[in-house]
Amino acid sequence: MKRDYYIILIIVLLLISPCQNLSAQDTLAVAPAAKKNLRITPMKATMLSAVFPGFGQIYNRKYWKIPLVYAGFGGLGYAVIFNTRNYNKFTKAYQDFTDLVPETASYIALIKGISPENYDPVLYPKTYNPSEAQWIRDQLLLKVDYFKRYRDLSYIGIAAWYIISILDANVDASLFNYDIGENLNITLAPVQIPVYNFTGVGVNLCMRINF
Repeated sequence: MKRDYYIILIIVLLLISPCQNLSAQDTLAVAPAAKKNLRITPMKATMLSAVFPGFGQIYNRKYWKIPLVYAGFGGLGYAVIFNTRNYNKFTKAYQDFTDLVPETASYIALIKGISPENYDPVLYPKTYNPSEAQWIRDQLLLKVDYFKRYRDLSYIGIAAWYIISILDANVDASLFNYDIGENLNITLAPVQIPVYNFTGVGVNLCMRINF
């Protein structure tokens, strides 16, 4: 039990011991990789991304972001197509259901689980139920509003993703040539830890920022 106490004490002292300037220090400097004669300008990256999405990321050498840019546009584009197709389908079904032309009955293929004899006043005027006919009319109209809303939101999403891709290119270009130099370094140094009745030895990890 006492031995365990000493081990815990050594670990705590090791973690809280201050950074010391020792002659036998191994210093690992953390510095950004050198960029060989490469100058990236935020204005050019922004203009390229605005003209054609993804070109700003290519200009910034951020090639791994290109699939993300086009995946976003692809997903939102599919959402536009899906919602537009269903919006047109249910709009036509609602128009067909509310007119008085027996030949226009596209809604029958969209209504499942209910026989047209129970809700269609045009094809089955003697057997239809007025309450069910009203319910079907309301449901078709709800579907029209639903797909119209999400079609419009998909268009807004495309515009927002376009702006995000431009801002991403601008930020990457702004930070591309940012250099912290030699100010940040990590120091590994041996340290003596005085403990009751004996002296412990450990390794001190110190991060220092030089101003």
